[in-house]
Amino acid sequence: MEIPMGTQGCFSKSLLLSASILVLWMLQGSQAALYIQKIPEQPQKNQDLLLSVQGVPDTFQDFNWYLGEETYGGTRLFTYIPGIQRPQRDGSAMGQRDIVGFPNGSMLLRRAQPADSGTYQVAITINSEWTMKAKTEVQVAEKNKELPSTHLPTNAGILAATIIGSLAAGALLISCVAYLLVTRNWRGQSHRMATTEKPELGPPHDAGDNNIYEVMPSPVLLVSPISDTRSINPAPPLPTPPRLQAGPENHQYQDLLNPDPAPYCQLVPTS
Repeated sequence: MEIPMGTQGCFSKSLLLSASILVLWMLQGSQAALYIQKIPEQPQKNQDLLLSVQGVPDTFQDFNWYLGEETYGGTRLFTYIPGIQRPQRDGSAMGQRDIVGFPNGSMLLRRAQPADSGTYQVAITINSEWTMKAKTEVQVAEKNKELPSTHLPTNAGILAATIIGSLAAGALLISCVAYLLVTRNWRGQSHRMATTEKPELGPPHDAGDNNIYEVMPSPVLLVSPISDTRSINPAPPLPTPPRLQAGPENHQYQDLLNPDPAPYCQLVPTS
């Protein structure tokens, strides 16, 4: 029994349509299973960014990373072919970026910059008829970007601490100066009181007598009158000077050197 030609054509078309629907469903399912995880989720400037691909099959031919909404040669960052000596081949969109690919389909962007923000897509080739794709949005923010209001409390606290510290230092300085002045005044008054209360040394003298008297020893021996000779011990006689030898050079001075005591002995006091 032979099958009519028209029936064979319809069967072939139905089989081809079913296969196409199955392939399309598999591609959509594979694309939905592929997922890119950003580490960290919100990268900062000069921070490393890891795009980890989840759901990659155990075996695949290669994978390509793109930066942009379209996937073509102008947006290709690099191609990674596992199993060869140099698996990573940079594309035209690499530029000055420092990107490292990994065998599991992931990539590491070192020192990310705000210019690296955009749509990152990965295409993993399983075979010539099956390619898995996934994409994610990356936004690299400026490092330590904060609102001006955030710094307001800190600046106000610093300003308040500065003012309080200045006032405290000024009060301490004024207290020290006042203490020094009071101490110096007190010491001056004490010194003046001690000076005025110091007793005067020396013998007192009459207000009407401004003469200064000094006691000096007499250079001569005082002799009491004759009437008082009995009440006072006689003074010892003075030693007699030695007589000079008579000579021709002293002849003219003999009368002066050896006077005659007779005339003086005849003087008798009268009562």
